[in-house]
Amino acid sequence: MVNRPDTQKARLKRHRRVRNKISGTAARPRLNVFRSLSNIYAQVIDDTTGTTLVSASTVEAGFEGNGGNKEAARKVGQTVAERAVEKGITEVVFDRGGYIYHGRVKELAEGARAGGLKF
Repeated sequence: MVNRPDTQKARLKRHRRVRNKISGTAARPRLNVFRSLSNIYAQVIDDTTGTTLVSASTVEAGFEGNGGNKEAARKVGQTVAERAVEKGITEVVFDRGGYIYHGRVKELAEGARAGGLKF
């Protein structure tokens, strides 16, 4: 019998461990990333009030192309950065959500940096 490790459970454990150390404030909100098999989502969150300030994802109406690749992740990063800069947010804390900083998560972060966010 094969005992496969529960990767979702391990990711949530890593995410909780990171969230104990990272918190978004009004001055420096948190850029959160969620990655599914076919889409990627990004939110800028103020944890003191518990509100989402800006969000972008590949499931939005204006998004074209495949949502589950690195090019799409870069576009989402640039979109969330543009929307944040419009609201006056230039510095954020990056929350990778327990995912490895590689592939689509890394492309989203680089796209957000190219869009004007600092982290």
